[in-house]
Amino acid sequence: MSSNQHPMLNVAVKAARAAGAIINRAALDVEAVRISQKQVNDFVTEVDHASEEAVIDTLLTAYPSHGIWAEESGREHGNAASDHVWLIDPLDGTTNFIHGFPVYCVSIALLVKGRVEQAVIYDPTRNDLFTATRGRGAFLNDRRIRVSKRTQMKDCLISTGFPFRPGDNFNHYLRMMADVMQRTAGLRRPGAAALDLAYVAAGFTDGFFETGLSPWDVAAGSLLVTEAGGLIGNFTGEADFLEQRECVAGNPRIYGQLVSILHKYSKFATVAEKTDLSKTTEQLVDPATTPGADVPREHGTDE
Repeated sequence: MSSNQHPMLNVAVKAARAAGAIINRAALDVEAVRISQKQVNDFVTEVDHASEEAVIDTLLTAYPSHGIWAEESGREHGNAASDHVWLIDPLDGTTNFIHGFPVYCVSIALLVKGRVEQAVIYDPTRNDLFTATRGRGAFLNDRRIRVSKRTQMKDCLISTGFPFRPGDNFNHYLRMMADVMQRTAGLRRPGAAALDLAYVAAGFTDGFFETGLSPWDVAAGSLLVTEAGGLIGNFTGEADFLEQRECVAGNPRIYGQLVSILHKYSKFATVAEKTDLSKTTEQLVDPATTPGADVPREHGTDE
């Protein structure tokens, strides 16, 4: 931990590393991990619970008057009336973890009067530590990071998340993906939204979009993105997105282009936009007939 870091960020880093150690030990024999389902395709493991407990214990030992808002235990810990609230996702990418697919992370953010002020995302597999304090920049392993400088969608790598819960509108999402995919160099679905946002902040990807996300999925990543020079909001470009369950992020130029593509899919779209979309949402986009679409290009086989 750096002496130059904000004291609260140092505590969050300590908590994230404690959780990461639990995750790494469990990953050595992942088949022995007990798994249950919150709903179809939505898993929770004993590792999620143990990781969350380690984070909460570390945070409340240092700051017993703070509030806690965690994925598995909700708001049952800490001071619910506090202006300082920690948002915790103890294992983002649980489905990846239980399959041994090494893309998952611990995500911790501190909200002060509703605004994200501190952020930690820790990837225990790679020992990558992403940190940010409002006004002090974003860092990966103590190295300053910035969003990418690409300006054209056709050159960009965009990440997303697919719908997987009962009731998700698959046709709607397929249309959205097709609208984005045909304009980019590639679309990726790593499976951990917090890490997706950290990768936007680091410039590894140029943009990200997803629906159905909870505040603990995106809080830490949102500060990383903005402190790295990027933008984040809902599909219509509004910055107050944390509890709206739709998120788009990117470097400033790509963010604007993504919003121009995705705004009609927003729950806040105009009636006219929703009516127009409903007429075609059952059909997959044909790049040759979509107005304004780029000329179709051959994609490589690295998908």
